[in-house]
Amino acid sequence: MYRPLPKEVTIKKSSIEGLGLVAVCEIQKDTELGISHIKDTRFENGYIRTPLGGFFNHSNIPNCKAYIDNDFIRLKTIKNISKGEELTTKYWLYKIL
Repeated sequence: MYRPLPKEVTIKKSSIEGLGLVAVCEIQKDTELGISHIKDTRFENGYIRTPLGGFFNHSNIPNCKAYIDNDFIRLKTIKNISKGEELTTKYWLYKIL
């Protein structure tokens, strides 16, 4: 069964910007959440976003990391995340560091 988002997260209004990814349960450190972007040079920055990649917000103190895995960018937690907490990462694809 296809799920556009991992079962651990949903999309809600963000206190950072617009909409964001929010944990619906506790998520342990080092949890792989899935593919956020797929390499495709036809798109700006050379990637197309998945639903997961379209809703995480930037933070200078992130609780997730986005990393390159061949033709994909994946999202992984780097801290334990509490239910109701927004998932964030440091942007690097869009040069917002």
